[in-house]
Amino acid sequence: MSPTPLDKGKLAQRIRSGELTHGAFCGIGHPAAAEIMAAAGLDWVLLDLEHGGSDESHIGQVVASTGGYGTATLVRVESLERIRIGRALDAGAAGIMLPRINDAIQVEETLRYFRYPPQGMRGVATYNRSVRWGLDTGALDTANSEALCIVQIETLGALNEVEEIAVLDGVDVLFIGPLDLSYALGTPRNFESEEFKDAVDRVLNAARKAGISAGILSANTDVAEKRAAQGFTFLPVGSDSTLLANAARDVVTRLEGSHND
Repeated sequence: MSPTPLDKGKLAQRIRSGELTHGAFCGIGHPAAAEIMAAAGLDWVLLDLEHGGSDESHIGQVVASTGGYGTATLVRVESLERIRIGRALDAGAAGIMLPRINDAIQVEETLRYFRYPPQGMRGVATYNRSVRWGLDTGALDTANSEALCIVQIETLGALNEVEEIAVLDGVDVLFIGPLDLSYALGTPRNFESEEFKDAVDRVLNAARKAGISAGILSANTDVAEKRAAQGFTFLPVGSDSTLLANAARDVVTRLEGSHND
């Protein structure tokens, strides 16, 4: 087959084998920001349609630009509707992150949107990027097993049913949204509280028992290294905007310090 920016299940294979991968969220809303992070060598970027400045029209552009560097594009959809998941996958996303999950039944229902019939309810079309605009209809035969499903554990409902969620066929990653989970636990932004630590351990144990990966967002590389030591293997570090802001702040701090010496 001709070269393609599409991931074709390569990231899914790595994550399902337990390999540690690094990425970052994309929230600025411009494909160039995602491309820059891909050029830096990240395994994947995650286009955030829940909180970021992007919309669905950016997915294909990000897939094409990051794929040239061998970096996969994941998408956090804005809602769990069938059409939102289908459009992201049609645009070439290597996987989908599901936000605001409340229970296992909700995940089981949503997983049907990842798969073509008869296994699921994903709409079938060939005039899109995921099948190279109709030039690779064979992609329809492999798509069901190639798309990653990343389930966010950020509500009390999801946490209370994390063991049931972890064993659902098609779930690849249990992902902790630390801010949302800390708020749900009644300990806002306190990641050292016993409640938060216990929740983290519960998610990790559920993932280990089910033989799938666990992930968590880290603010910086020091935190990410600690999370990796705990057993997390799906590790985004910040976002395009926070990485840029922190780099700029470091420049200002160092220059101001040198002027004051």
